[in-house]
Amino acid sequence: MAADYGICLGTVGWGLWHSADSGTSWTRQRTPFPLNSRIQALVVHPTQPKTIFAGGDTGLFVSHNSGARWERIGTQGDLPTIWSLAVDPVDPDIIFAGTRPAAVYRSKDGGRHWEKLAIDIVRECAIGVPFVTALAVDPDDHRIVWAGVEIDGVFRSMDGGDTWTPLRAGLNDLDIHDMAIAPTRPKRLFVSTQNEVFMSDDLGDSFHALGTKDKWPLPYARGMAVRPDASGTLYVGCGESTTGERGFVVRTRDFGQRWETLPLPTPANATVWGLAAHPADPDRILAYTLFGEVFVTEDAGSSWRKIAREFGEIRAAVWVPN
Repeated sequence: MAADYGICLGTVGWGLWHSADSGTSWTRQRTPFPLNSRIQALVVHPTQPKTIFAGGDTGLFVSHNSGARWERIGTQGDLPTIWSLAVDPVDPDIIFAGTRPAAVYRSKDGGRHWEKLAIDIVRECAIGVPFVTALAVDPDDHRIVWAGVEIDGVFRSMDGGDTWTPLRAGLNDLDIHDMAIAPTRPKRLFVSTQNEVFMSDDLGDSFHALGTKDKWPLPYARGMAVRPDASGTLYVGCGESTTGERGFVVRTRDFGQRWETLPLPTPANATVWGLAAHPADPDRILAYTLFGEVFVTEDAGSSWRKIAREFGEIRAAVWVPN
């Protein structure tokens, strides 16, 4: 295994952890993160592969060297608690932040100043206060932006965030956990919910369920990652429930018709909460459980290794070239 990439993990209460050597050793990044920070969103810059943005309950941060050092952008309190981030692939100074209470904010100057966008999200739901769990910008038309809300469905903007429309056709579960875009032709938008994954091939105008409950080892769907090429291969983390004691990584290479349960080296200790991919190596996928385990595949999922170190609650992860 070549130690040619770094890993960053966002955790609950323990801030951000960084490994510069592919997970062999780890450093808790204490500066400039306030004590007991919750880092719930990590996103890699679309044109600078060593630049990473991190967001959580204490604001927005950036690293320009694969996670080895960090600096704050703006001041604490500029935004409510950040749950999701997306960077415009054409103009990376434009950043979108999804928050709790549920709202979408946009910055046009790299995160120094923010505006709250006009999106009509419900204020109360079954979980109390809803929040924006996922954001995505169309890689081909950066004016198209999607926001996924737990619990209020999917919203889409066709004008870079100025106006938003709720997308409901075929989406019979509004408990949005994650979103992923496959750069296929036509483009596919995947959405995971409590017990299902939905797919749209018309930018969200309509969705159809993939029927995962009958095809997966466990029904609860969480994080997703698309193999960063045009194959359309989708990886999803699943489990028993939000805090279930088992989890799996599943993969489809035919847009959800068939699913494979991938061979983790040891049973996962909880729901597989999320996955991370990077265009620098489409075969390398990182998966993590809610309760602190991290797994890495270097061969697109055929085999996996477990990172020796375990953490507290992990909410976000990225890997980037060193």
